[in-house]
Amino acid sequence: MPHLPDIARDSLDGLSVGDALGAQFFVPGSSVPDLLAGRPPAGPWPWTDDTEMACSVHAEIRARDSIDRGALAMAFAVRCEPYRGYGAGTVVVLHQIRDGRPWAEAAGDAFDGHGSWGNGAAMRVAPLGAHFAGSPDQAAAQAARSAEITHRHPEAILGAMAVAVAASHAAATRETGCTPAELLAAIDPYLIDGHTTAGIRRARELLGHTVAEAAYELGNGARVSAQDTVPFTLWAAATYLHDYPAAITACIEAGGDADTTAAIVGGIVAAHTGIGNRADARGIPREWLSAREPLPSWATPADQVSNVSS
Repeated sequence: MPHLPDIARDSLDGLSVGDALGAQFFVPGSSVPDLLAGRPPAGPWPWTDDTEMACSVHAEIRARDSIDRGALAMAFAVRCEPYRGYGAGTVVVLHQIRDGRPWAEAAGDAFDGHGSWGNGAAMRVAPLGAHFAGSPDQAAAQAARSAEITHRHPEAILGAMAVAVAASHAAATRETGCTPAELLAAIDPYLIDGHTTAGIRRARELLGHTVAEAAYELGNGARVSAQDTVPFTLWAAATYLHDYPAAITACIEAGGDADTTAAIVGGIVAAHTGIGNRADARGIPREWLSAREPLPSWATPADQVSNVSS
C-alpha cells in the first residue's frame, strides 16, 4: 500500500479534478452526452472554493496530524478568493475571521445562531479522512473540528464526519477491496438521528439502482445542504468505488451542485483507486489531471508535487 500521505494526496487530486470537471458543466457548451461518450470538455478546468478549502485542510492535517481550528480558520480566511464560488454566508464568516472576530462567534452566529447546515464542510474533508486511513475514529473527530470553523449546525458536522469516515475506509481497503455495502456500513457507527442520517440510510437501500433514481430519492446538492448532498455522494462513492471516471460522470449526470458532489465523490474514490495508468484505467485519468488547473504550491509538499504551480 502507498505511504499514507500519498493516499491523502491522491484524495486531494481526486477531489480537485472532480470539482474542476464538475464546474465545467455550469459553462455553456459543455455536454453530458459528450462526457458519457468519453469526450470531456477541453482544459484548462479551473477549480472552485471546494478545492481551495480542501487544500487548506490537507496542508493543515499534513503539518500537524490534527486540526488546529484557529490556524485553519485563519488559513481559510486569508486564502479565500470569493470569485472561486464561495457561498455568501461563508464569505461573511471568513471576512469576520480575517478581521479579527473569533471563529466560534462568527460561525455560531450564522443563520440566526443556528449555524450553517450547508455542504461546504463535507466538500473539503475527504483528504483528511484518507490521511487517517484505517482510523475512522480519528477521521470523524478531526472532520468535526474542521467543520465547526464555518458550519456549526449538527447536520453539516455529521455530513463532514460521514465523508471523512468513508474516505478513511476507502483508503484502508485500497489493496483488499471493499463492497458498496461495506463502505456504507463503515459509516453507520458515526450516525446520529437527523435528515442527513436518514438520507444515508436510504442510500444503503438504493444500492443497485440507477443514478437518476438515487438522485431523485436522495437529492443532488441543488439545495446546497448537507442533507441534500451527502447521502447521494456516499451512494455514488459506494457504487463506483472501483471506477473514478464512472463515479465523477455519475455526479455530473445527476445534475445539481455537480462540482461539489463530484469533489466529495472524487476525494473518496481516489483514496481507493489512486491515479490511473495504462494497465488500470479505473483511477483518476491522467489527461483529466493535466486538464485541471494546477493546485497552489503551498498545498502539497515538494516531494509529492504533480501538476502544481510554482
